[in-house]
Amino acid sequence: MRLLYLIPLGLFLFFAGVAGYMLTQPKQTNIPSQMVEQELPEFSLPPALEDVPGTSRADFTDGKPKLLNIWASWCVPCIAEAPHLERLKREGVEIIGIAVRDRPEAVEGFLSRYGNPYTRIGADDISELMLAIGASGVPETYVIDGEGNIRYQHIGDVRADHVDLLLEKLEEAG
Repeated sequence: MRLLYLIPLGLFLFFAGVAGYMLTQPKQTNIPSQMVEQELPEFSLPPALEDVPGTSRADFTDGKPKLLNIWASWCVPCIAEAPHLERLKREGVEIIGIAVRDRPEAVEGFLSRYGNPYTRIGADDISELMLAIGASGVPETYVIDGEGNIRYQHIGDVRADHVDLLLEKLEEAG
């Protein structure tokens, strides 16, 4: 009869031990896209601003590798990555931006404050392209080869120590 009372205590200790173990394990916060090494999906996005052209899949199939940067004016990490995108632009990298769920006046304000490294900016008002390429949030940056294939995904903001890696990935994609 006493053994019957120990079973719930044993189960409780077992589950408490499993929960304690799980709490000590590192959490994976970034989910890599399943689209890496796949073709960009077909898309055509209108311009996010009047004076900067929008973008489509065709912009990535001219034989030259490019960066595709998913961002938003309301995204704080996007502010942090802005100077590093400018550095990539100075290095000769073509960066095409996708403004996610943004308003033209907010996009314009962001670019005037933090710089515009983009040759084109498409407006992804309903996050359709963002979801189609497997982005889990903003910012995310993709290396796209000259045939329109996704070769590398950088999750989160681009920082100073990521610039050389992105340049290397672009060279590999060329």
